[in-house]
Amino acid sequence: MSGNPPDAPEESLDPADWPALRRLGHRMVDDMLGWIETVRERPVWQPVPDDVRVALRAPAPRLPEGAESAYRDFQTQVLPYPMGNVHPRFWAWVMGGGTPFGVLAEFLAAAMNPNCGGGNHVAPLVELQVLDWCKEMLGFPATGSGLLVSGGSVANMVALGVARNSRAGVDVRKHGVRAAPPLTVYGSEEIHSSVQKSVELLGLGSESLRLVPVDDQFEIDVAALERMIAADRAAGARPLAVVGGAGTVKTGAIDDLARLADLCAREDIWFHVDGAFGAVAALVPELRPRLAGMERADSIAFDLHKWMYVPFEAGCVLVREAESHRHAFSVHPDYLARAERGLAGGAFWPEEYGMQLTRGFRALKVWLSFKEHGLDRYARLIAQNVAQARYLASLVERTPELELVAPVPLNIVCFRWVGDRSRDDATLDALNAELLMRLQERGIAAPSNATVRGRYALRVANTNHRTRREDMDLLMREVCRIGAELAG
Repeated sequence: MSGNPPDAPEESLDPADWPALRRLGHRMVDDMLGWIETVRERPVWQPVPDDVRVALRAPAPRLPEGAESAYRDFQTQVLPYPMGNVHPRFWAWVMGGGTPFGVLAEFLAAAMNPNCGGGNHVAPLVELQVLDWCKEMLGFPATGSGLLVSGGSVANMVALGVARNSRAGVDVRKHGVRAAPPLTVYGSEEIHSSVQKSVELLGLGSESLRLVPVDDQFEIDVAALERMIAADRAAGARPLAVVGGAGTVKTGAIDDLARLADLCAREDIWFHVDGAFGAVAALVPELRPRLAGMERADSIAFDLHKWMYVPFEAGCVLVREAESHRHAFSVHPDYLARAERGLAGGAFWPEEYGMQLTRGFRALKVWLSFKEHGLDRYARLIAQNVAQARYLASLVERTPELELVAPVPLNIVCFRWVGDRSRDDATLDALNAELLMRLQERGIAAPSNATVRGRYALRVANTNHRTRREDMDLLMREVCRIGAELAG
């Protein structure tokens, strides 16, 4: 209790001056749309200065500062120092840049402010429609289930959790994994680290994750996988799941998903596809055959905030066996008792399909964005990003000072500066690492790095709807200029 006297006036957090807040809100919308509109005029990235770091360690305010003052602090302490992923020359890791209408969609979702764990209201119905659209996009069965989550890491964990509970051979929810034989999960050496996190959090232990060699295209060696499965069975283990990559994080490689689907069907193993960004390439007619077999998966994880350009967070998991999905997470405490009518009605309670009971209205920004642009436009933008990546690769191959270090099956280009090729690999590794820092710190461009066959490389992952070919030209000029600067 605050110690307020009993006759003190009651308060709320609504503004005392609604017109003033409305004016501030209009200004914020204008400011932020203008900030996005002029993003090309600013550096891609700049470090947070020391005085701002000090300000952001100040004690919590005890007295009101007011909305105007708080917004001024945002403008000076926060807005000038973003990660940079809205910029057209941001290609680090795999990150989408969002859209202006997506920003407004977030405002609408926050204004409605529903808890989307369940209940009889419209938000779960919007999520159901988004999930149906995602199944349609990827050719997944309409009878499957799904869930919107924070991102691909959680989507992978949900999918492998369903696999564990439905294929372990024992009631894992009741008895735990100790009652099951050793359970093994398989993925290529290029698989995302979230798969390891998932098997650890699911109680299987990192030793249960079998990393399968890859071929010269960085795709999983299916013959080696078959041998590993046979050896594990002979040793008394129970092969649980195979994780196929639909666009691996380092090079964008796509595993032979059709062969993996055949193998898993033959061996009675759960087939999961980690399609973090590459799964949605199925929208592009020219790329869809390369993903053949993905539609046969038992589960698919992918992100809508990557190559569908939706603002963070918007990940998705789809599961073929809807009842297995629900059974893996559903509990029925009395305080969540369902009703035939009223607020506790509703057929779809998303909390029964994942860990979160408290969930934001993620679906709204996806729903509105799909309606704004239509899937055909997304397909064109994905194809555009792939064409830009191949253009960049062609520039690298035509530039004597540069070297392409991996194939470019989708939208990721790994290359390095080699100069006159007189330097040893260790020297080139250090030089390219410094080159990357200077690109970023000077605000020119933001690739990230990758180690490819033991060598340090610059890595451009293009899921950026604002990128133009001229940005690739600029990158090439600057890499060559800075490389020569460092060599000199």
